[in-house]
Amino acid sequence: MNKAQLAQTIADKVGVSKKESEAMIEAFVAIVIDTLQHQGEVSIAGFGAFSAKTRAGRVGVNPQNPTEKIQIPPVTVPKFKAGKSLKDALKK
Repeated sequence: MNKAQLAQTIADKVGVSKKESEAMIEAFVAIVIDTLQHQGEVSIAGFGAFSAKTRAGRVGVNPQNPTEKIQIPPVTVPKFKAGKSLKDALKK
């Protein structure tokens, strides 16, 4: 399911216009991004939790020159942990 299909499904289930449901999706994405940028966490009971994790820096190998070692800097990456209800729903 892509973003347009999700917006249409929300519009049908909630009884709003597709344009309004697209605005809801955009607002949700913006809120999650802003919260993660400020090292927060977004938890939706039964669904899951979005968080930001810092991956440590490490020494890697340059794929174009395997004998050359390069330093890979630490980076912050998004993380999603599925909630119990979501996990249980997929087990059926």
